[in-house]
Amino acid sequence: MSPKRASVRPGRAYPLGPSWDGRGVNFALFSAHAERVELCLFDDTGQQETARIELPQYTNQVFHGYVADIGPGQLYGYRVHGPYDPARGHRFNPNKLLIDPYARALFGKLEWSDTHFGYRLGAPDGDLSFDDRDSAPVMPKCRIVDLAYDWQGDRPPQIPWSRTVIYETHLRGFTKLHPKVPEDRRGTFAGLAEPTIVQYLKDLGISAVELLPVHAFVDDRFVTDKGLHNYWGYSTLSFFAPADRYLSRPSLDEVRDTVRRLHAAGIEVFLDVVYNHTCEGDETGPTLSFRGIDNATYYRLNPAHPRFHLNDTGCGNTLNLSHPRVMQLAMDSLRYWVTEMHVDGYRFDLATTLGREAAGFDPSAGFFDAVQQDPVLAGVKLIAEPWDIGPGGYQLGQFPSGWAEWNDRYRDTVRRYWRGDHGMLPDLARSLSGSSDLLEHNGRAPWSSINFVACHDGFTLHDAVAYNSKHNEANGEHGRDGHNDNCSDNYGVEGPTDRREIREIRARQQRNMLATVLLSQGTPMLLAGDEFGRTQRGNNNAYCQDNEISWVDWGEPFEHHQDMVRFARQVIALRRDHPALRRTRHLHGRVHSPNGLPDIEWYSPKGQVAGDGTWHDHYARCFGMMLAGDAGPEMEADGSLVDGDVLFLIFNAHVDPVPFTMPSLSGGNRWSCLIDSAVPDRKANELVIEFGHEIPVPARSLMVFALTKS
Repeated sequence: MSPKRASVRPGRAYPLGPSWDGRGVNFALFSAHAERVELCLFDDTGQQETARIELPQYTNQVFHGYVADIGPGQLYGYRVHGPYDPARGHRFNPNKLLIDPYARALFGKLEWSDTHFGYRLGAPDGDLSFDDRDSAPVMPKCRIVDLAYDWQGDRPPQIPWSRTVIYETHLRGFTKLHPKVPEDRRGTFAGLAEPTIVQYLKDLGISAVELLPVHAFVDDRFVTDKGLHNYWGYSTLSFFAPADRYLSRPSLDEVRDTVRRLHAAGIEVFLDVVYNHTCEGDETGPTLSFRGIDNATYYRLNPAHPRFHLNDTGCGNTLNLSHPRVMQLAMDSLRYWVTEMHVDGYRFDLATTLGREAAGFDPSAGFFDAVQQDPVLAGVKLIAEPWDIGPGGYQLGQFPSGWAEWNDRYRDTVRRYWRGDHGMLPDLARSLSGSSDLLEHNGRAPWSSINFVACHDGFTLHDAVAYNSKHNEANGEHGRDGHNDNCSDNYGVEGPTDRREIREIRARQQRNMLATVLLSQGTPMLLAGDEFGRTQRGNNNAYCQDNEISWVDWGEPFEHHQDMVRFARQVIALRRDHPALRRTRHLHGRVHSPNGLPDIEWYSPKGQVAGDGTWHDHYARCFGMMLAGDAGPEMEADGSLVDGDVLFLIFNAHVDPVPFTMPSLSGGNRWSCLIDSAVPDRKANELVIEFGHEIPVPARSLMVFALTKS
């Protein structure tokens, strides 16, 4: 059946996107360079185009129109007419059905075809040619939704940064293999909301789940051509619509139900978001949405040769956040997920790109200024991945006040120290105390450092102690992808081994690094499954492994490593109960407690304050760190003063035990052991050491003591 024309009224130019009012839908689409826009309506299957309606009005560079008697469930897309002039940056092609950038939901899957491309693949003049084939049959469609929802009194937990413990996980991979999650809910938002999952997270003691991208994304063609899938999701198609693959039913309520249930358990929800690029790739990529709506506006193009995209992201294109309408898109999306989905924070992928102005990265860039003054975003947590591949792309420590940053230097320092590298004590001390050398400026607090030793990108914690080299053969790139320097060690055997002594060393090293993250000043982040030794079989770039390589295995590894889970819970609880481990200001040893102790002090194994000899000893691998909890007036979020605990932490990366003399202080006369990574099942206060006495600190171990009185 040929599409028919339908009546349409002028409607409104604001808000952008579809707006259902109970009687019909207003459509508004920005394009600075298009000549006209057609709204295409589809039947319930998404295959039959039932109407083609030209939006009648153009106001402030927005095409808009109101269509009566349609509502939730209606499927649609756009065809945008304009010049096809790649040399000037214009790539309009009305034969390509386009996704509305403001669509709240999508229907159907993208099925790769040469018709997705605005030019004819293989033509002699390449992307300068024009392809007139219709892409609608193989495109997903936008779906009108009803945003009404009963939040049942949901309130954000609003957990202070100082009490935040982040658990990075993949929504699908976290529950895909969980035996207690109903099979039809595994790998979805509903699976994450299952009581057994929520209770596990709560018992573990984490305060926030950070989900890898859940915005609708595509399986890149070069990945599907290898029979693989885009697992991580850093290939965004829509900044408003959740990925259908993560929904057990076609309803946004599933997302909101999940957030509400996590909030009820005191757990915040952070989203990993990608506002630096889209799934359309470089100038040779497909025309799916932004490219066909207004390529010259949405993307940063080479000023001298607008045919070509600038690629500061390494993903083919870079969103042009310098344009107010593109900035508006990002801001509207961020506000939408806070107001309509109640998310509590964001981790921004390749965040350096978000701060790029004409002269390069700028901490006062328009995007940062817009976020800082926005009343909706003022209450959410903001985390930057502080790098991209463009000129001057590594910007760790340079983000504005109010932002936290992934600290990869922390990761490498901790891995190298526990591996036994020479000369690591000064770097480790800086990392343990909140990385003030990088982050103490403009009023930034220790929580600005997101401390981690493993994340989705790279080795898991287990693999960092089981492999010397990456093993990415399953990715189909002949091992060329992924980092080559992982600061890892296999301790004698590459990969799995039955040798007991190696397995014991690996287990202890995992406990050491896990505890180091949780006991450092700053904000700790754990990778899902690291608390029980999850492995990716040495793959350090599992972006395309939507299978058992990436999924969390809740079978044998989980059941056989409950000792590690108990240890993680124990250390997280220690952090929660001792404010000295999560101070809100940087520690330099210059502020003293009422009994004269500095807020932080470093000790040599002789029980003496560490001098230059300790820091300059290239072969030293053991030292102590003392924290005085009441050195300097600080308050908890509830207004209570921090306690006066004095903690003493010993770090020993030597391959042999080290005799350590416990320091003598006023205000007590002995030290009680709270944590011992060499004896993880030791009960707190079971081991008590008198002042001045020597204790053999086991090889490759971490111990935590509290000052006690007799």
